[in-house]
Amino acid sequence: MMYEKLIRKEAVLSVVGLGYVGLPIALEFARKIRVIGFDIKEDRVEKMRRHEDPSKELQATAFEGCDIKFTSNAEDLRAANFHIVGVPTPIDDHNLPDLRPLLAATRSVGNILKPGDYVVYESTVYPGCTEEDCVPLLEELSGLKAGKDFKVGFSPERINPGDKVNTITTIKKVVSGCDEESLDNIAKTYELIIKAGVHRAPTIKVAEAAKIIENTQRDVNIALMNELSIIFNRMGINTYDVLEAAGTKWNFLKFFPGLVGGHCIGVDPYYLVYKAKEYRYHAQVINSGRFVNDSMGFYAAKQLVKKLIAADKNVLQTKILVMGITFKENVSDIRNSRVSDLISELQSYGVTVDVTDPYADNTEVAEEYGFSLIEQYDHDYDAVVVAVSHDDYLQLTESDFIRMLRDDQKGILFDIKGIYRNKIKELTYWSF
Repeated sequence: MMYEKLIRKEAVLSVVGLGYVGLPIALEFARKIRVIGFDIKEDRVEKMRRHEDPSKELQATAFEGCDIKFTSNAEDLRAANFHIVGVPTPIDDHNLPDLRPLLAATRSVGNILKPGDYVVYESTVYPGCTEEDCVPLLEELSGLKAGKDFKVGFSPERINPGDKVNTITTIKKVVSGCDEESLDNIAKTYELIIKAGVHRAPTIKVAEAAKIIENTQRDVNIALMNELSIIFNRMGINTYDVLEAAGTKWNFLKFFPGLVGGHCIGVDPYYLVYKAKEYRYHAQVINSGRFVNDSMGFYAAKQLVKKLIAADKNVLQTKILVMGITFKENVSDIRNSRVSDLISELQSYGVTVDVTDPYADNTEVAEEYGFSLIEQYDHDYDAVVVAVSHDDYLQLTESDFIRMLRDDQKGILFDIKGIYRNKIKELTYWSF
């Protein structure tokens, strides 16, 4: 039994892809069993060998007491028997699934797959992807037959970057397998590290679908809040005041408006929409939610330009500070940050934009979005946009913002997350 071999350290577990998802999983398992951690980027691997998390989520102490070998050589995976694949599943420029990272990882595993091995996918995909896209490639490269010669499973990641309370061990894990034997081994293996326990899904497709609707549900609900914020803005009503009042009812769902980015909520619904088309169904509600959420950065920029004009400012001569570029608070991840939409839209009007962020890496931002971060901001801005609610920004006062502005009589504060609601008295204030 694979589980028993793992706990006796007669078998080795590998984790393919050591990002936000893979590295925490690898380290948790390495406290119990033997682990090989594989990533294609040698510079990231070298940092991990020095007990550094390239994603800046984990402290050096998280690496202590771990039986793990970090490598960027796919041949080293031959020594493993239970493979967990946790690579990104992004979308392309046309909002279609980009399976290249997933299929590349599958090739790495397929080339070294042995009889008796297990392959478990954690990457978020549309229902059917594991069995229809990944398994045939594993079979082709290995010459083995799934279910007979090797086992396959799916256990979707549920890691929430930046969350120190809901961590990998405290969130219940959904697991699935290609048959009863594989399901039992996969479930027991994850139970080694998941304190909250596991939920055994009846099929791989059910587990895939469960993950993708978690984020789709959030996306649609946030889209509703964003649409309401557009309506309330025209009425001169603060959306957060409305939500605070409505939230006094016990069954009101507390979602909030905002910029929806990152590698999960802003991406996963497109995977489901794509798969639905195969079954000749146009997912109207999901598509509409995606349209609303993808439009909010541009909408916020236009509202700011209107405020500048109303303050008798020449837009072409204005200078704005945007505080925060990561996709959410207190993380370094800039992937699919919708703050970039706000910035590009402002620049299209001829506005000069400075961007600062205490968590983001300047080199990564320049490569991804084509602009650089500033470390020290000036004191001659016409408006300040607080786009991300980093802890570093929570204690800022109106006086702090006034010192950033060239004219406190016509200064504008755009508070995307509603952090400073009811705290701003002198400046022109706006939030979703």
